[in-house]
Amino acid sequence: MSRWRRSRPFLIALALSYVAAGIGGVLTELGPWYFSLKQPSWKPPDAAFGVIWSTIFTLTAVSAALAWRDVPHERRRVWVLFGLNAVLNICWSALYFKMQRPDWALLEWFLLWLSVLALVVGFWKNSRWTSYLNLPYLLWVSIAGLLNLATLQLNGPFA
Repeated sequence: MSRWRRSRPFLIALALSYVAAGIGGVLTELGPWYFSLKQPSWKPPDAAFGVIWSTIFTLTAVSAALAWRDVPHERRRVWVLFGLNAVLNICWSALYFKMQRPDWALLEWFLLWLSVLALVVGFWKNSRWTSYLNLPYLLWVSIAGLLNLATLQLNGPFA
């Protein structure tokens, strides 16, 4: 098998993952509205978020490529699960930052969290590494949900 053929799923997954990350990044406006929000004392510094999300999107892309390679009979399911997760991730950024609705984002967060859980559980039987690589994502989205909730409690209601 040629080097291109072996690396193609990884390159495609990385490209798609970073397209989703880029769209979410464009929607993430750290302007006056965001900086006026009261934040919980345990919130990580804003500079950490880029590093965390870059790591997560890279791990997710590698996970998608491994699932594609290791579970060839379920390739459609691989892209549906990862695609749905990407859309939900983008939607959360749009709701929270662009629309300035952390309350709606928290409702949508539950769907995002379930989609990450589906990535962990969905391939456990056939591709353990796919599952393992998404555990940091599940942990981070859990923390983000708590941060979203704390922001609501400190600043709500939103209209």
